[in-house]
Amino acid sequence: MKVGIAYHEKYCQYDLGPDHPFRGDRFVNTMRLFEEQGLFRLPNVTMLEPKPVTKQDLLKVHDKDYVDLIFRLAEKGKPYDMETPVSPQILEAVRLIIGGALEAGKAVYEGKVERSVALGCGYHHAGRNYGGGFCLFNDMAVLVEHLREKYGLKRALIIDYDVHFGNGTSDIYYSDSSVLYISLHQDPRTIYPGTGFVEQIGKGEGEGYNVNVPLPPGTGDQTYLYALKEIFVPLAEEFKPDLIVANGGSDPHFADTLGSLQLTVNGFFNVSRTIAHVAEKVCQNKLVLMPGSGYNPTVLPPCWFALTAGVVGLEAINVSDPYTPPAESNMARKTVKNTLANLKRILRKYWKCFK
Repeated sequence: MKVGIAYHEKYCQYDLGPDHPFRGDRFVNTMRLFEEQGLFRLPNVTMLEPKPVTKQDLLKVHDKDYVDLIFRLAEKGKPYDMETPVSPQILEAVRLIIGGALEAGKAVYEGKVERSVALGCGYHHAGRNYGGGFCLFNDMAVLVEHLREKYGLKRALIIDYDVHFGNGTSDIYYSDSSVLYISLHQDPRTIYPGTGFVEQIGKGEGEGYNVNVPLPPGTGDQTYLYALKEIFVPLAEEFKPDLIVANGGSDPHFADTLGSLQLTVNGFFNVSRTIAHVAEKVCQNKLVLMPGSGYNPTVLPPCWFALTAGVVGLEAINVSDPYTPPAESNMARKTVKNTLANLKRILRKYWKCFK
């Protein structure tokens, strides 16, 4: 099983400031751990070198006025909003990061690798004409549109396991039945961006193709995997995508500073392995993993490693949590079971697997 990893040393320029939770050292620290774990010495792993995306690449998804605005802000060193700064260095980094996503997809579609990992990706809060939440452009959508145009991609499944709901990705594909968007995220009543409820199922041709699984604070490994297997697995088997794009970093970890879910490092490994097994079954292994989020610098590298290891095909990992995991909330499983029952009732109209 050949696996490509897209990375560039300039990714670390995506650093939003000394007091900001999104720091560029995440890339340096992660690559150091990957080296220590011997990941790059595995015979089935190959490095992919990104090239910066062009404005034309971005315009496949984003409105021209919005793209022009971000480039102007970068030139002047002005922020998009109070939590999303822009500078020439940040713009250069994000263009390379999205270029890494395209290189990862290209390697899969040209048969150089079977699966790939696009490090640093996952800017799912960016919509067609807006950014925010540390995100400027939506790399998942740019990848999907690039593969549609160049390689004839027909059906894509995006599984988003970030702790936050990917409002930008959801909005972009809300009326599109050729992209099934499934998001497992913390209950939006308790976290940014405050949306992503079970009733938000898409509209028009896309009705039934936007699937939200809100999870209560305190949800741990077992209940999270239960939800993933109850919703993602049967939908993927019925939808039969040509490609799976998996988005999310370490922010569902129990020690993350911006979320309240309770995944462990081993939990991330099992999430990744589950997604990889489904890709093997439904789309000849065509999978692009995008680990990018996470706001505790101590747990981020082992979580990103665990996610990558699951895609690379390791049977076990020898990295662990630096802190003792808490016990899962007593109410978590019951709440999630009720949520999934409600969600399946809503989706029954559109999917045979829930009838």
